[in-house]
Amino acid sequence: MATPRLEGIEACVFDAYGTLFDVNAAAQHCAAELGDSWQPLAELWRGRQLQYTWLRTLMGAYVDFWQVTGEALDFAMEALGLSDNALRQRLMDLYLQLDAYPEVAQVLRELQAGGMKTAILSNGSPKMLQAAVDNAGIGGDLDAVISVDQLRAYKTVPAVYQLAVDELSIAPGAISFQSSNAWDAHAGSHFGFKVVWVNRFGQARERLPGDPDVETDSLRDLPAIVGVAG
Repeated sequence: MATPRLEGIEACVFDAYGTLFDVNAAAQHCAAELGDSWQPLAELWRGRQLQYTWLRTLMGAYVDFWQVTGEALDFAMEALGLSDNALRQRLMDLYLQLDAYPEVAQVLRELQAGGMKTAILSNGSPKMLQAAVDNAGIGGDLDAVISVDQLRAYKTVPAVYQLAVDELSIAPGAISFQSSNAWDAHAGSHFGFKVVWVNRFGQARERLPGDPDVETDSLRDLPAIVGVAG
């Protein structure tokens, strides 16, 4: 099957959590302590983390993503009957060192070698993003790391996606936006990006405004999709 192509792309902008970095990794690294609860904890933690960003944005009650992440973990641990301050601290520490997906570093290098600008656009706080980028060793392969913290509102507010346009000085239609989160992929498309939905988890398509241009199960083929390889 031929690799789909996006024409006229000048920059590749990536969501961070779930797209470049494995959001389940922190809980999975605590599987010895959590046993069979590690995956339910990971899923509940992530679900509440996202819900709190949306709800806080609607409420006009912004706090940074680090605080949201801690509050979501507190909810998840209480819901699962877990009360262990040392475990909580370890999970939060591990969230600063999430594993990058195995193809990420090579894909970023290929994109930059092909003349493509690369950037992260994330809900993550600057501290969180810097820690994740440093842990993955990909700082040299990125032109920009953009946090919503400067806007004090979370995705899917259109102004969040405008941050990438302003930072890179590239029109929305010349930006390929990659996200594993279907709601984020739709929002990026609705804003005006070309979108590659990295459907790592076999999700059903959302019924939301916007329509991702390409669906893949990893980032492996991205250089060919945007025309810098293959």
